[in-house]
Amino acid sequence: MNQPVETQSAIVDALVLASSCRDRLASWEQGLCGLVRTFQVAKEFDALVSVFSRTNPQLLLLDHELSGLDGANGTAHLKRLHPETKIIVSGNSLSDDAEWELFKIGVRGCCRSDIDPQFLKGIIVAVQQGELWIRRTLTYRLLDELKTVATGKHRVYRAELGLLDSLTQREYEIAVRAGNGENNKQIAEGLEITERTVKAHLTEIFRKLGITDRLKLVLILSGDQRQARRPASSNQ
Repeated sequence: MNQPVETQSAIVDALVLASSCRDRLASWEQGLCGLVRTFQVAKEFDALVSVFSRTNPQLLLLDHELSGLDGANGTAHLKRLHPETKIIVSGNSLSDDAEWELFKIGVRGCCRSDIDPQFLKGIIVAVQQGELWIRRTLTYRLLDELKTVATGKHRVYRAELGLLDSLTQREYEIAVRAGNGENNKQIAEGLEITERTVKAHLTEIFRKLGITDRLKLVLILSGDQRQARRPASSNQ
């Protein structure tokens, strides 16, 4: 899971870089040049919230030491503002437990702040393509989490599973497609609706289920006794 992948030019349309360290921002921006079409920079948490309020970036590269972030609390707030934004957290002193908490919030990757820029490109591409960038010591926790959901032994996820019944038929259909890995554009084309409508439905789905990202949606659907699968026809 933690292997560099081949980069592609301009694979990311919009990326936000957030760090209070000027040298780190400069290194990131220089290293990612050619991979990202549009950079936006935030040097403290309030400025980052303002950027999130105005835009919907595909990716956020977030320094865990960003001024005013307040660790996992600030990261969770950002996920609530824009659930679709994929977040990569950078930090040199993250413990296994701290990193695990970030993944439970919905972070898609963690890396060291002093990572080589070329290796950082591989992480950006991997996360953009839907992968998780997680240290090997945490993969067993992730597998255990999946097992508890599938067997219904985890009370929190059992409660969330029951909340699937609160979804409308259209919301459930969109949830299934999203859980099967379709992005907003693919869902919109399959259901012949706009991407804006898909995003609105996903926001409502996340609200009803009490989650903030698609990873948790996959976990919930994996235990669904209705055996949800992708619709057979794109015209449904």
